[in-house]
Amino acid sequence: MSSISVELPEALVKAARLNPEDLSADTARLLALELFREDRISLGRAAELCATPVEAFMEFAAEREVALHYGTTELDEDRATLQNLFH
Repeated sequence: MSSISVELPEALVKAARLNPEDLSADTARLLALELFREDRISLGRAAELCATPVEAFMEFAAEREVALHYGTTELDEDRATLQNLFH
């Protein structure tokens, strides 16, 4: 997986209560969560993009009071994602 570097103001990192030791992972989870919240990606895709198990991502979303809207469309997207991962 390719990556990019981003500079963030220290005050923003502190306000978001991000772990400076694991800043990339925390930031990726927050970005994936926001994309999921905006219905731009499925739950499974969000978890995949931030390299987090789906169950852990669901807990992460619940801790931040993001509703887990999950219907047939999301199920189909997650099935496609799983097929891509294993084929």
